[in-house]
Amino acid sequence: MWFKHLHLYRLHDAPSLTADDLLAALDEQAFRPLGESEAKRLGWQAPAGQGGSRRLHELQGQRLLTVARQERLLPASVVREAVESRAAEREAAEGRPLRRPEKQALKEQVYEEFLPRAFVRTQRIDLWWDTRNALIGVNASSRARAEDALDLLRQTLGSLKVTPLATKVTPTRAMTEWLSQPSARPAGLELGDQVELKSTTGDDSVLRGRQVDLDGDDIQTALDSGRQATRLAFTIQDAVSLVLHDDLALKSLRFADAVLDEAADNETGDDPELRLETDFLLMSQVLARSIEQLIDWLGGEASPAAPTP
Repeated sequence: MWFKHLHLYRLHDAPSLTADDLLAALDEQAFRPLGESEAKRLGWQAPAGQGGSRRLHELQGQRLLTVARQERLLPASVVREAVESRAAEREAAEGRPLRRPEKQALKEQVYEEFLPRAFVRTQRIDLWWDTRNALIGVNASSRARAEDALDLLRQTLGSLKVTPLATKVTPTRAMTEWLSQPSARPAGLELGDQVELKSTTGDDSVLRGRQVDLDGDDIQTALDSGRQATRLAFTIQDAVSLVLHDDLALKSLRFADAVLDEAADNETGDDPELRLETDFLLMSQVLARSIEQLIDWLGGEASPAAPTP
């Protein structure tokens, strides 16, 4: 249940939906397995790890939804090899090179033929909707997967105006300053042991470090040479540790032992649904406080660009 990654989005003109209305909309877009001729399908399902069938859990203004994303894995190299082989056979038989439209038609034929036999991969993407703060967080390893979840929510609701969360001070500028000037670090921020530094001289080189002393001479020398931090590991208020990326993505989330102990102390018995909701509510509260603190450290929230309708 505990999120591993988080991509954050600001909601604009959030739709006023009751939990029942939203649940009915989710049910209309319920997940169903791929058909033989389909390459990809997304739909809503009960949150991962929960044995029930409800596709929405809402507690104190915090909503939890789960997207099931299923796709067929058909490597481009396999298609290309088959197309080249069949094209060569036709060219030999007809005594002429195939034209571009003919090769494209052959590629489409191979793709349609191979698709039903491709392996199927299923992924789950959890979505946290904080209705009190007009914020959506998507537990996905990449921005593209997060956008997939938002696209499905937009399709489900008919409209969803969101923009990626942005701050007045860019993460790169703040992280570089925190590394190079210890006195500039906010109270409540504790550096971790991971960093990524990119060159600003145009050579595109990247220096990555894990389990390193971020106050060590090597890091300071790299910063003095003009490198900037594009990823940085730190802990917020002893509650959650993470790796902040230059696009404001929060990766490698780890909740403090005190938070996990509090979750374990909650009496839920053998009810998996109650355990899910208890953990989710605690997690969302910790995340909301931590995100608010992070935004403050980054100078406050920036005026958003035009939202996607």
